[in-house]
Amino acid sequence: MGEGYEEFEATSLFCPRCRKAVPIRKKLLLVLPTGTKYDYLCAECGLPVGAKVDHDPTEFRRTAPPPGRPGRLPEAGGPRRGFPPGRRRR
Repeated sequence: MGEGYEEFEATSLFCPRCRKAVPIRKKLLLVLPTGTKYDYLCAECGLPVGAKVDHDPTEFRRTAPPPGRPGRLPEAGGPRRGFPPGRRRR
């Protein structure tokens, strides 16, 4: 027995409010450098019934900007709101 399951994905869990096994909805909570955290919600009442941490950091790398390219900030000399272009505020 060399190979086994690496991960499981829940499709139904027990809900204490509904008092039965119910289908779940997977909700993204956090995207971290070490992985992604999900919350499992009851599809009937919305109560959190479980959680999962995925230790695959590729989702974080997709959302983080590439290194060495800072985000663009608005230019400081742009037009001010409420005044027509070319007219200065006194």
